[in-house]
Amino acid sequence: MINRNKASILKCIIHKVGNKHNDTKNAFSEKEIHFDEASYELMLPFLLRPFTSLVQSHRFNHHANIELNEINAYTNQIFNDDDNFVDASVNIVKHLYEQSESAQIKTGDVIVAYFDGIEYNEMVIDGVGIFKIENKLNFFQTYLENNSYDVLVQKGISAKKVDKGCLVLNTGDAEGKVVLTVDNNSYDAAYWTDKFLNIKYADDHNSHTQNYLELCKEFSTEVIKTTYGAQQRADFLAKTIDFFKENEVVNIERFKEDIFEEDKHIDLFEAYKKEFEAEQNVLIRNQFDVSDKVLNKEKKKIKTDIKLDTNIQIKLDIDAPEAASEHLERGYDEDKKMHYYKVFFNVEG
Repeated sequence: MINRNKASILKCIIHKVGNKHNDTKNAFSEKEIHFDEASYELMLPFLLRPFTSLVQSHRFNHHANIELNEINAYTNQIFNDDDNFVDASVNIVKHLYEQSESAQIKTGDVIVAYFDGIEYNEMVIDGVGIFKIENKLNFFQTYLENNSYDVLVQKGISAKKVDKGCLVLNTGDAEGKVVLTVDNNSYDAAYWTDKFLNIKYADDHNSHTQNYLELCKEFSTEVIKTTYGAQQRADFLAKTIDFFKENEVVNIERFKEDIFEEDKHIDLFEAYKKEFEAEQNVLIRNQFDVSDKVLNKEKKKIKTDIKLDTNIQIKLDIDAPEAASEHLERGYDEDKKMHYYKVFFNVEG
């Protein structure tokens, strides 16, 4: 998460990237953009706004040496001497082009920008942004001809959001420089994050919290709901969120003791955890600090509604872990040959 209030664009350039699968070529600018006041005031927030709400950060990855990661190397050239900016931006686009190994990878405009004055973790630093614009919108342009106004249709870039973008900050830790990334057109997530950027989540409390919550969400859907029903799934998720809220540090052994009532449920969870780690290529820590920012963000995504085939939905409160077990009763009506839920309450809202 960054603050852009004091940020400025030092250098910016636009190139076009093709697709080698379709034999469309790259097109490179020779000079940087020279903004007028109006375009600058629109461009700066357009480029940096996506990173102001990001919680998790990434680090560069490489099978041999991180220094050999292409985007790490090219952005370092700019950080070391901004006279390298244009040449480095061309190499960035060439590297992006090499990742277009299927017809579905879209061509588009690539904006490379060098920023100053970005606030991150109480530091003011510089950063390099790389943005790919894949979709352009139609808009009407009015013009005056022979004392009458007419219109024509043109295509342009929407100023609302970038399609794909990353921001490499000139700061880091033992794992390397901080990388923030967004992908609003994730038709091929591996193309941008894995192949082009070659990044991984930082080994910090944000990622540990994210990984564990993802594990619990998938376990709740694939195991608990399938075996015990939607009510038990909602009950498990509510208890999980409550455990994270009540503990600054999550210990997995304590988590299992508090959440599960029977050993067979713990065995199911441990078996699924091993599968999850192998499939996602992550290591779930036995103990980690809770990230409140990640917890609050992920809590909003959790759906605990019970959807019935009779066009009725029961909405459960994720912040009330005991409500489902205390005030909701599931049964089976022999006369109607149907399942039912009985809801207990005092006053209607």
